[in-house]
Amino acid sequence: MEYENLCETLLLIKNATIYAPQFLGVKDVLITGEKIGLISENIDLSASLKIKTINGAGKILTPGFIDNHVHILGGGGEGGFKTRTPEIVLTDTTRAGVTTVVGCLGTDGVTRTMTNLIAKARGLEEEGISAFVYTGSYEIPVRTVTGSIVEDIVLIDKIIGVGEIAISDHRSSHPTFEQLAKLASDARLGGMLSGKAGIINVHIGDSDRKLGLIENVIENTEIPPNQFLVTHVNRSRPLFLSAVDFAQRGGLMDLTTGREKRNQDEIPGSCAQFLKEALEKDTPIQNISFSSDGQGSLPIFDNNGNCTGLEVSGVDSILHELKLAITEVGLSPEIVLQTITSNPARNLKLKNKGIIAAGKDADLVLLNADWEIDTVIARGKLMIENHKILTYGTFEEQR
Repeated sequence: MEYENLCETLLLIKNATIYAPQFLGVKDVLITGEKIGLISENIDLSASLKIKTINGAGKILTPGFIDNHVHILGGGGEGGFKTRTPEIVLTDTTRAGVTTVVGCLGTDGVTRTMTNLIAKARGLEEEGISAFVYTGSYEIPVRTVTGSIVEDIVLIDKIIGVGEIAISDHRSSHPTFEQLAKLASDARLGGMLSGKAGIINVHIGDSDRKLGLIENVIENTEIPPNQFLVTHVNRSRPLFLSAVDFAQRGGLMDLTTGREKRNQDEIPGSCAQFLKEALEKDTPIQNISFSSDGQGSLPIFDNNGNCTGLEVSGVDSILHELKLAITEVGLSPEIVLQTITSNPARNLKLKNKGIIAAGKDADLVLLNADWEIDTVIARGKLMIENHKILTYGTFEEQR
């Protein structure tokens, strides 16, 4: 029995070209339970051991992707109850190579609550991936679980920061300098006391004020720029340039991959193109991430702020932008992969995520040479193998 249990916890990937995300060359990777046990030029286990082996020859092995901004409960609602977008299901993530999500609420912090969000995150973990959440929604003051931002972060394991707070947007609560400064202080303190990031995920709208409120807080308090992760900054070119300046001064900028479904006249380029430009402007790569805004709404408003149309963001947009950045824009895989692996892991203090190394979580993606998903492993469990989905969510139709 002990022999059988041992073999069930071992998984061997042979001869894969590894980007960890740094290039390691062709190696073998041994997975032991939920962790990476060994990386070596050649791992030769006894033929008598009945160990699951995956042939990685000619394929690319990367860390599992981290999507740091997902509406796992669904989002939307800007056009009434019927425009509330649906909850995410497990294979929405795994088919995109995403093995870790950070869930958030958005515009609607009334019919979708923090207790719902935490429960959904725990459900996704039971189904096989890793999930964390931000406390709050667009609104300031933040609606927390415990009544305190500090206590939410310190006492609730799933909560790693605050968000999605909205500024420079007609849907925001138009917070004051004092309100945002107090929120940032509380998030920072909660992070320090708990060893978590205490990050503030900030939705930036299309107002001409752009990052002005955040810049005011940084200039007039002791809060450092890297306490703020500003997202959706590729919605316009002026906002992108403001975010580049912010990232060059130590802030964290997040490009939203799911926005490309919108009117191309409105979105002036892909995340891949924006990433290339940011790097050409000497923006530190470690301060840049991609996220999908998955299951979030993409509302279209007229000049009077009325919702005239709505689409839903997909987590799979992350994979699309990864491939575009490498195959068409010409960026190095080592660079692009950082935006969805090691960068969010570092910035969100997800210590066992984002890199391929012994002792780290066995979250891995095996891709074909054309950067299409072949196999996905989450916490040591095969979710997809040879393009076939092996693990479905509890209520998903298996097809």
